[in-house]
Amino acid sequence: MQTHFTPEQLADPDTERSNAILRACVHCGFCTATCPTYQVLGDELDSPRGRIYLIKDMLENDRIPDARTVLHIDRCLSCLACMTTCPSGVHYMHLVDHARAYIEERYKRPLGERALRWMLARILPYPMRFRLALLGAKAARPFARLMPDARLRAMLEMAPEQIPPVSRNDDPQSFAPAAPRRKRVALMTGCAQKALNTDINDATIRLLTRLGCEVVVAKGAGCCGALVHHMGKTGESHAAAASNIRAWSAEMNGGGLDAIVINTSGCGTTVKDYGHMLRDDALAVDAARVSARAMDVTELLAQLDLPEGAPKGLTVAYHAACSLQHGQQIKTLPKDLLKRAGFAVVEPSDSHLCCGSAGTYNLMQPEISRQLKDRKIQTLEARAPDIIAAGNIGCMMQIGSGTDVPVVHTVELLDWATGGPVPPSLAGRVRVTPDA
Repeated sequence: MQTHFTPEQLADPDTERSNAILRACVHCGFCTATCPTYQVLGDELDSPRGRIYLIKDMLENDRIPDARTVLHIDRCLSCLACMTTCPSGVHYMHLVDHARAYIEERYKRPLGERALRWMLARILPYPMRFRLALLGAKAARPFARLMPDARLRAMLEMAPEQIPPVSRNDDPQSFAPAAPRRKRVALMTGCAQKALNTDINDATIRLLTRLGCEVVVAKGAGCCGALVHHMGKTGESHAAAASNIRAWSAEMNGGGLDAIVINTSGCGTTVKDYGHMLRDDALAVDAARVSARAMDVTELLAQLDLPEGAPKGLTVAYHAACSLQHGQQIKTLPKDLLKRAGFAVVEPSDSHLCCGSAGTYNLMQPEISRQLKDRKIQTLEARAPDIIAAGNIGCMMQIGSGTDVPVVHTVELLDWATGGPVPPSLAGRVRVTPDA
């Protein structure tokens, strides 16, 4: 694609990066075949190619974003299926991130939207605030149908039936390996996950220590910044990233770290991009170091010789989170590990398509999200699984809200299969135990 940015515009690092991305696009349209919003809406401007044209026009002409452009950018899930499909290597993620930051800086949203975004940014990244909000939403859920705004209804419906107690495993500390030490790793405990499902981090710690890892929860580490990053709130996202970088750098410079382990794939995609996000910051060197050591938990487990298990007599439908299969290009490891542990693994049709969770997308675009959720659940249930497994808390909540099939994190099943307890969400719901 031909571009016409001025030298003055290209002096800005983000514009320079966007220019390179735009010039890589050859208008082929392969991305439209795998874009969930294009599949649902059928509008060219709700495809990656259409959004690229809108972004190019907005950035190149240095203009104030209009409502039409903002609408179509907001409808993007950032699922990144287009990046997997693109034969030209267009790095759409960095382009849409720049567009969102540009919109946040220059576009004045209606008051209701500003209030909603402010509230989400002030609550979701903070586990205790989020817990309180979930308790309030749970109490108000019987009145959800009376809410005039679909986004408010979606927020009330998001509250789980049971809000787990705080897990002290998420506090800063170190867990000694239960076998001869092979690695020292930091576990990112996340933010929303600590309020929604404490079983995931607990299972991760048990499994990694069983396989010879010292697991450190670093003091000062918290939210990865993804939520506000995808809202275009660059200052807030970079501040969150900087806190994590300092916390993990202290561990790397102290006892050393072989990996920074992440069990929420949306966070993993963001942390692996810290090197780019903070490339012009004083923390650039440490940011690149953190990104280089960041690993999804399945990447680390593939290095640790997970014990091979006997057949369990259970069929697991594996849901590939977009941030894992597209954002991090991790496609086979989770399935291979589940098979090695003794589970029969099946996949839904159109496994490349998003479930509609996408961070806060299900709260801000509830109707599109609902259609994607219904499609995903239909394809998963068509495989008649005993269990659905995923590697991202957002996907688990989204899918779990619409099916009676139990939904668990991949690491919970691997922990169970290697000597850990039955995942609480499976208790009384499966007939065969993993040591059968």
